[in-house]
Amino acid sequence: MTGMSSHNLAERMESVAVDVRAMLETVLEPAALDGEINRPAHLMAAMRHGALNGGKRLRPFLLIETARLLGAPQEAALRVAVALECIHCYSLIHDDLPAMDDDDLRRGQPTVHVAFDEATAILAGDALLTLAFDILSAPETRLPPQTKLDLVNHLARAAGAGGMVGGQALDLLAETAPPDEAGIVRLQAMKTGALLRYACAAGAITAGADADDVARMTRFGEIAGLAFQLADDLLDVTSNAAAMGKATGKDAARGKGTLVSVHGIEATRQRLDGLVEEATTLLEPFGPKARMLTDAARFVAQRDR
Repeated sequence: MTGMSSHNLAERMESVAVDVRAMLETVLEPAALDGEINRPAHLMAAMRHGALNGGKRLRPFLLIETARLLGAPQEAALRVAVALECIHCYSLIHDDLPAMDDDDLRRGQPTVHVAFDEATAILAGDALLTLAFDILSAPETRLPPQTKLDLVNHLARAAGAGGMVGGQALDLLAETAPPDEAGIVRLQAMKTGALLRYACAAGAITAGADADDVARMTRFGEIAGLAFQLADDLLDVTSNAAAMGKATGKDAARGKGTLVSVHGIEATRQRLDGLVEEATTLLEPFGPKARMLTDAARFVAQRDR
């Protein structure tokens, strides 16, 4: 993998993003794999549009850095990270649909249903979701069978009705029945936090870490997930579409409750500072080796400043 010796967060994130894109290019190649019959060109084009259109690749970064910290084989970690990114990209394609968040712009480019059509966007998301489990279970992902099973099971639960998809369902309900503060926290922990939590847990599982380290990194992922959502809610209030590459101000326009609307901007920023402190303390046992992850937690929390 590129850039393995870098100690600069921006450079390291870019290095991981390059590696993830290269692997996505490989798994989204047009030729059918063994056991497949055919890969329709227009479907593959839509999948590529949804998966290769930039982004910071934060979830793969957290997974790969956690795996590196705990000594996992990096090629295997990259494949696990790309499987996770396929899930994330599928979720964005579906979230952008007219029946969901109804967005025309993603990462500064037309969303998949705008660039193609709604039916193709739905199928592209379906295919990326399925591809994630193909990647995890494939022989090319060189990990022990039990590790693969654990990764598959954890991802299914993080992405499904009790995780990300369930969170999206709660988010749709919130437009007509705004939740209380506890409901907002639950919704966000599911819709946004579940995959970030998985990223750090999966990095530890990929490394064959013991239960204590898996639990420690799972908690770090929970902190990263909450910080990401809080910062995102702040950006929805304080930023603009040109800077974000997507529409802003939509939560307020739809009457959706967020922790920013409950507590205000300054109190939310103070909460984010507290999360960074907790994340730093959590990783202290790893010493300087954890610097990249603690820097990442700070980056996630302070994106609006």
